[in-house]
Amino acid sequence: QVQLVESGGGLVQAGGSLRVSCAASGRTYSIVQMGWFRQAPGKEREFVAAFRWSDSSTYYADSVKGRFTISRDNARNTVYLQMNNLKPEDTAVYYCAAAPYVLSLNPSTVPWWGQGTQVTVSS
Repeated sequence: QVQLVESGGGLVQAGGSLRVSCAASGRTYSIVQMGWFRQAPGKEREFVAAFRWSDSSTYYADSVKGRFTISRDNARNTVYLQMNNLKPEDTAVYYCAAAPYVLSLNPSTVPWWGQGTQVTVSS
């Protein structure tokens, strides 16, 4: 089993930046990929970004490409999501996700989730 704990998030004005973190513990050796999903009020949870531990490959949703960067601290088993040039439509609860396989865009396939952290972007 893997446990994920998020931190960061908060309130920022449009155009600003935030960083959220996700620390993994437990059977971290089984993790193949970690990433982030988000869920806005009244909407379904959607894929944001992912990081493959084996070769450091990164993947992004089209809506965040060029603005968000996902990275990893190997020593701390922590994944970060740096969010720049934030827009009001980025407002959502951001969830850390991990899996012992390559993550798909479908959140129903994710076995391990963090508790979520709120990101609010004001206009």
